[in-house]
Amino acid sequence: MIRVAAAQYPISRPSGFPDWKQHTQKWVADASGHGADLLLFPEYGAMELVGILDEATRNDLRAQVLAMNALKDEFCETFARLSAQYGVIIVAPSLPVIHNDKAVNRVYVFSPGGATGYQDKHFMTRFEDEEWKVSGGENILSVFETSWGCFGIQICYDVEFPLASALLAGAGAGLILAPSCTETIRGATRVHVGARARALENQLYTAVAQTTGNADWSPAVDVNYGYAAIYSTPDRGLPEEGILASGTPQATGWIYGDLDMKLLAAVRQDGQVFNFRDSQRVMEKLKERGPEIRKILLDS
Repeated sequence: MIRVAAAQYPISRPSGFPDWKQHTQKWVADASGHGADLLLFPEYGAMELVGILDEATRNDLRAQVLAMNALKDEFCETFARLSAQYGVIIVAPSLPVIHNDKAVNRVYVFSPGGATGYQDKHFMTRFEDEEWKVSGGENILSVFETSWGCFGIQICYDVEFPLASALLAGAGAGLILAPSCTETIRGATRVHVGARARALENQLYTAVAQTTGNADWSPAVDVNYGYAAIYSTPDRGLPEEGILASGTPQATGWIYGDLDMKLLAAVRQDGQVFNFRDSQRVMEKLKERGPEIRKILLDS
C-alpha cells in the first residue's frame, strides 16, 4: 500500500528564491507529515518563480522561458534535497526548459536515494503552441520503477489521448500521474475525464494535480481553475465509481489516496471485465497491421 498526495496548488508570488524554497519545503513537510510516499505537484506550478523576475522579463512570454531555464539547476537541487530530507518521491511542478534549442514543458522526478528522471509533454495546447512557443519534447515515455511498482506521467493535455497511457501500462505502469494547469471548468473537466478513462482502459490508478486561483502578475498562468483527484478502474475491491479521492475545486492543499497495487493484478486477472488485456490486444493488432479506413459517401 502506498499513499499518494496530489496538490491543489495556488500560484503564489515569492519575494525571492529563498522565500520560494521555504514555501516549497512547507508543502513537502505537510504531505510527508500525513504519511505520503509520493507527492504530485501540478503542471506549470513552477511558474510562480516568474514572480521574482524583473517586470520586463515577467511580461515577456519568451524571455520568461529563458529565465526559468536559467533557474532549472537550483530548482532541481531544491527538490532533490527535499526528497532526500523527507524520504518521499517528488514529482515536481513542471517548468519550461530549453532542450535542443526548443522550449519544452518538462516534469522532473526525484527519489530519496538520489535517482532522478523526467518526462516531457508531447501534445501542446493552443496557448503553448501559438502564443508561448513551447514545443513537444522528447519522443520518449519514461517508466519510473519503485519498490512498490511502476508509474508513468502524462502531462495535462497528454492524458486526454489513450495511446501513450496504454504503452506505459504495457510497460508495467500501474499508476499514471497527470499534473495539469487549466483556466476553466471545461479545461479541468477534460483532464479529469481523460484521467478516468485511462484508469478504466488500463485497469490502473491515475492521479490529477492542478493549479488553482489567480495570479494577475503572470501573463502565462494568470487564471487557474482546478482540483485534485485520484481514480481507479471501477471493479472488484475498488470504488464503485472509480473515485478514490476528489478535492473541492479551487481549494488549497493536498488530497490523499491509499493505493493497493496488488488489487490491480487481481482485477486484471479476474475482474468483471478485462479492459487491460483487451486494450493490449488491440495495441498488438495495431502494431501488426493498422485498420483500413473506408469512406462511404452518403450524400451525392
